[in-house]
Amino acid sequence: MSCIGGITMGGKGKSDLSIPLTDLDDYGSRLRSVKDRMNRTKKTFESYKDDIGDGGVYDALDDFESNWEDGREDIGQQLDQLADLSDAVVREFKKLDDDLAKQARDSVKAGKEKAKEKGKGDGGK
Repeated sequence: MSCIGGITMGGKGKSDLSIPLTDLDDYGSRLRSVKDRMNRTKKTFESYKDDIGDGGVYDALDDFESNWEDGREDIGQQLDQLADLSDAVVREFKKLDDDLAKQARDSVKAGKEKAKEKGKGDGGK
């Protein structure tokens, strides 16, 4: 599991923030996959029509699929929103991690340059 970790905001070197970005990154695509499969129920039912045998069973499945069309649309919209939010969280945390890493590198570099300058100013002592 990949995490944005090591962001230390508290004492004793303990990370206060850890986000499982790999899992969260996959979450959006998994939600979209659920929506796609949910929207294929009619085709799935139709593909088994000849295997079911009894027309009454197929008719019941067809009624079920037709009756939940409105609910399926609402669920699909909510899945899209959750997937988009998940993508946004991953994107923003990756950006934050990159920004913090750059700040840390720049700070270390500035500290080394300052120490080098200080060493030159006192005659190298």
